[in-house]
Amino acid sequence: MIKSWISAFVETRRLIWLLGIVFAVVLLIQHFEIPYSGVLPSLLAAGKPHVASGDNSSHVSSSTDPKVPKNLTSNWSDANSYVSVNEVTTGSAVLDRQDGEGVKNLSVGQSQSSDNLTAGVSDPEDENISSDTLGSSDSLATDEANKSKDGKIASSSANGRDYSLNRSSKADTDLSPENGISKFPISSVAAPNSAMISPENVDMHLNGPATPANPSSWLDGNATILLPQNNTIGLLKPNVAPSINKVPMKKDRSKPPPLAVVTISQMNDMLMQSRASYRAMRPRWSSTLDQQLSRAKSLIENAPPVRDEPSLYSTLFRNVSMFRRSYELMEKTLQVYIYPEGESPIFHHAVLEGIYASEGWFMKLLKANKMFVTKKPTQAHLFYLPFSSRMLEEVLYVPDSHSWRNLVRHLSNYLNVITSKYRFWNRTGGADHFLVACHDWAPSETQKIMAKCIRALCNSDLVDEGFTFGKDVSLPETYVRMAKDPLRERGGKPPSKRHILAFFAGGNHGYLRPILLEYWKNDPDLKFFGKLPTKGKINYVRHMKSSKYCICAKGYEVNSPRVVEAIFYECVPVIISDNFVPPFYETLNWESFAVFVLEKDIPNLKDILKSIPEKRYLAMQRRVKQVQRHFLWNTKPVKYDIFHMILHSIWYTRVFQLSPI
Repeated sequence: MIKSWISAFVETRRLIWLLGIVFAVVLLIQHFEIPYSGVLPSLLAAGKPHVASGDNSSHVSSSTDPKVPKNLTSNWSDANSYVSVNEVTTGSAVLDRQDGEGVKNLSVGQSQSSDNLTAGVSDPEDENISSDTLGSSDSLATDEANKSKDGKIASSSANGRDYSLNRSSKADTDLSPENGISKFPISSVAAPNSAMISPENVDMHLNGPATPANPSSWLDGNATILLPQNNTIGLLKPNVAPSINKVPMKKDRSKPPPLAVVTISQMNDMLMQSRASYRAMRPRWSSTLDQQLSRAKSLIENAPPVRDEPSLYSTLFRNVSMFRRSYELMEKTLQVYIYPEGESPIFHHAVLEGIYASEGWFMKLLKANKMFVTKKPTQAHLFYLPFSSRMLEEVLYVPDSHSWRNLVRHLSNYLNVITSKYRFWNRTGGADHFLVACHDWAPSETQKIMAKCIRALCNSDLVDEGFTFGKDVSLPETYVRMAKDPLRERGGKPPSKRHILAFFAGGNHGYLRPILLEYWKNDPDLKFFGKLPTKGKINYVRHMKSSKYCICAKGYEVNSPRVVEAIFYECVPVIISDNFVPPFYETLNWESFAVFVLEKDIPNLKDILKSIPEKRYLAMQRRVKQVQRHFLWNTKPVKYDIFHMILHSIWYTRVFQLSPI
């Protein structure tokens, strides 16, 4: 009897030793980030999410003082703080797919006839669905943090706005096994070798909303993980057939004026400060590619003076020598890897017409490019996340839901697939990944889960949308009327034949335009109109071609296609949009060819324009013609055109955010 007990004790001890060795090996793998180190979080799925310490992000002050808020002037570094994807809870991971039916007939980018191009063009921003449709530009997490015990969302407010959200979503209930989806309770699924990203576990950048304490609050209590049977990313099935031309909700989506105003001169200072102080996360393991970028940075900073580049005009640039050297190094060095994962139409689908065309054209031209694109991710300096923010909203947004819950979840699921298959996101915390998104919702959709990526955004709002100098890039919003001929009707009349002092036409989007029209609609020297009819005597394009100054007034958001339209028609842009960061701001000297008017100075607009000397106007108009080449979409990319300028902005930003090696 005693012998049997001794024998059992010895066997038990051996088993404990064996389990200890296995556990030690797993910990060792986890510590050194070997590619399959996601096993441990799967085994310990009940663990709480890890939030990196040392987060120096802060909120915009509620003061109405028009000075720069503290969080905008204190450029912070997160070189030593990061969230490992493998340390994040799997609680909010939901893989969705759609069998593809109902998507094949999606109407995308209907071409307009030549007659429509010469008719009185209505406001191109009418198709714009702003984040204010949701009643707030702040993250869904803020509302989820206020969830009451009975499962309802409590109403909260900030800045005088209602932040209530409707928890119910038809898209969540239209999913069934009959649609090719397998359902499993969350608690029963643990995907091995996967590193799940949950929206609430990524560090926030400037002006970020509060993070919910409960990681499960991102999903309903009865939520399920939906695993696609073909092991690929799919779509949440919308409850309505998607259409590019659908009419947005008729609802007041206006934001109030910003709490803080950053002048263009203050932006210049902030840009310089960020270049000197902002640093992305230090790579978790070194690479020869990092050394190439570090060397490029040194060569750019010590660029020789430009003397033999007649196609570049020095007055258009902050430093034309640095720009040319950086551009040359980009052409010689840069390699981009495009993730093949993701299904159309949200991923790998290019919308080439309308006001969101920039993201589509960039996607199309980059995918076809052989100079910059590599098929080997180990050779890539940058990684492109090829989704369309326009199609994300078009396919997944549930009308009248006032929630972008499905949209954020879908992107989160996509990143889960990427990080479980590849190790590159973990190496830099996503800092060498980039996205190009033009929809107004894009900053909110990506603010958490892609917080450390380089975000090329049309809605480049420095205060309300968390745009960050040194990390984000301002993307030009271009209104393309015909995909087959994006350069149609380019140009305008010479200055001597521009008899209109200033022109504006557009719907009363937002709080600013009604004020603008109230002051100046009936002034004989200014041609200011509300929304133009589709057909009529007043021709939008012809007026832009005949005006000295074209007013680019913000609508629901800070960005407007009129900025690029003015350049397209060789009209000096007058930008009235506080806290708007103009495109390619890190390299172009916008004050040399554009006029910036603070919103509070609208009553003085006419005096401001008339006070500009004729000589100054002629110089600015000449520079508008010179800078135009940097804002043109060519069916086949041309050196220094908008495609190359966007790519250069992303390259330039990545080069200057690296810590010295």
